[in-house]
Amino acid sequence: MTSRFRSTLAVSTVAVGLVALAAVPSNADGTTARAAQQPAFLAPSQMPRSSTPWTADPVAQGLPEYGLFCAPGVVPAQGTRHRTFRTELDTGGLQVTTVTETEAQAVRLAGALRRALAGCAERLEQEDPGTEAVGRYHGEIAVEEGAHVYSLDTANPEVGSTDVHLFSVGRDGRTVTYVEWGQMGDFEQAPLKAFRKTTATAVNKLWR
Repeated sequence: MTSRFRSTLAVSTVAVGLVALAAVPSNADGTTARAAQQPAFLAPSQMPRSSTPWTADPVAQGLPEYGLFCAPGVVPAQGTRHRTFRTELDTGGLQVTTVTETEAQAVRLAGALRRALAGCAERLEQEDPGTEAVGRYHGEIAVEEGAHVYSLDTANPEVGSTDVHLFSVGRDGRTVTYVEWGQMGDFEQAPLKAFRKTTATAVNKLWR
């Protein structure tokens, strides 16, 4: 993988200010106060199948230490939590979820993430002329307010490295979730169908 992406997925994130999903008092009509809850995250078993088991760090407050590979500076730390995933064979993943103050803010954040992912290949080649990158858009998933899937294939001929990455952005009301997956290899080795299922699960379980 490119060095920044590999660092993002390989470094074990320390959970700072871990928020537990505590019992929430019921309203008079028996429903819970959604505003007092936190959105749920993917479990390791819900990542695309790998030849070795997935493990995951606890959900942690804020952004991951190395930020978002294809969307640096886009997601605010406020209202954001993240979880890092990994396998024993240099495959990694990340989920970052942000709860905004208004739905309009969530719409803008999801749009900004989509633009960053769509332009990632071009940006990488501009920043590092030794890198060859190809990005693709793989359409929308009909889940809640929608989710969108992207891929990125990168190579550095000078060192002989190739990496493939999958990304998605989904929204449920005021909540935006971003999921990424990556490993050494090329696009033909990427589990696109399984990643689409992972994305749908990630959005569906945010408030279920």
